[in-house]
Amino acid sequence: MIDLKGYTSIITGSSRGVGRATVLKFAEVGSDVVIVYLKNQREAEEVASLAEAKGVKALQIRADVSSRRDMRGVVDQTLRHFGKINVLVNNAGIWERAPIHTMKEEELERTLSINLKGVFYGCQLVCQTMMSQRSGRIVNISSTAGQRGEPFYSHYAATKGAIISLTKSLAVELAPYGITVNAVAPGWVDTDMAAIPLSNKEEREAIISLIPLRRVARPEDIANSVLFLASDMASFITGEILNVNGGGVLCG
Repeated sequence: MIDLKGYTSIITGSSRGVGRATVLKFAEVGSDVVIVYLKNQREAEEVASLAEAKGVKALQIRADVSSRRDMRGVVDQTLRHFGKINVLVNNAGIWERAPIHTMKEEELERTLSINLKGVFYGCQLVCQTMMSQRSGRIVNISSTAGQRGEPFYSHYAATKGAIISLTKSLAVELAPYGITVNAVAPGWVDTDMAAIPLSNKEEREAIISLIPLRRVARPEDIANSVLFLASDMASFITGEILNVNGGGVLCG
């Protein structure tokens, strides 16, 4: 059984979707949680209340993950409030359609900043504390798009591929300090991010037809995988990319 009692876990992009599900899974097993959100204050307050109802402490922090200053603030506030950081889950990200021949510079910059810089800053700033503790777990959220590419979302796929390389690089660099760094690579997940294609009956059927398990993931499916990698059950796993896609993409 997974037990994270006494842990403090930071989860970015956690007011809804996979991040919300991850907060609640961590709270169920005893971890205090830091809910990092950008716009959805009401949803952040709601998930904090649900987490606290499970007997843990929940801290809400509004921050732009693409800002190093904001992420420095997240780390500082967490340390002032809890005194330690055991787990970082880099979940915040965006998925915006942009054909390569019409992609605007601001579209490219926005995706690179949130999806890649946000993960980099989180890892960089949190690992300083984890190194002094000689322990820690970092779990990054990549995507099957980072492994096989995705037409019309090339900038998104590029960031998710970069997260895989970053994960493998940091796994080796931080291993001497007792820090593991892994990633979860989801396929289709039934969240707000994928609501438009999944709400169209024909598109949803076409998507499901390519998934051997014949369904899209629930947010909890991804959260369970993140929880496993953050737990002692995965203490000898680092630098791995855990594919959670129903068999839709079979690669490492």
